[in-house]
Amino acid sequence: MPVTGVTSDLDALTLTIRAEFAAPPERVWQIYADPRQLERVWGPPTHPATFVTHEFRPGGRAHYFMTSPEGERYYGWWALTAVDEPKSFAFDDGFAADDTFAPVEGMPVSRNLYTFASTDIGTQAVFESVYESVEGLRKVLEMGVVEGASSAINQIDALLA
Repeated sequence: MPVTGVTSDLDALTLTIRAEFAAPPERVWQIYADPRQLERVWGPPTHPATFVTHEFRPGGRAHYFMTSPEGERYYGWWALTAVDEPKSFAFDDGFAADDTFAPVEGMPVSRNLYTFASTDIGTQAVFESVYESVEGLRKVLEMGVVEGASSAINQIDALLA
């Protein structure tokens, strides 16, 4: 399994997930740069993602939804703030109300930095999310973000194979 560690730090308002992949950073990067590949790993296996917009550049936006087994859609958005191919990218991530992708008032927004470093076996990835408040971090933890994100990340090996 790619996920090697998960740390949540309420004092620092962070959630950090570490993973290792048996592929070079350039290959792991392609998954995030290509919306069709990203759709295969962004949501947990039971809630696949569909990216409607994917502007993978600083200042770009991404809009997506995840679909439950019952057909219910959960909407989200990204605002990309930095892209350093193939080393890292940064983005704000939030919940959207519906297919207009308007942010949901009162729901947490996280600032994210995803980094990819070359190792002897392939890539070490660090997925760090910083929340605006303890309440925001607690809310996503209660919603199951660790389980959902971990199961999503653990799908990457099959895509790399």
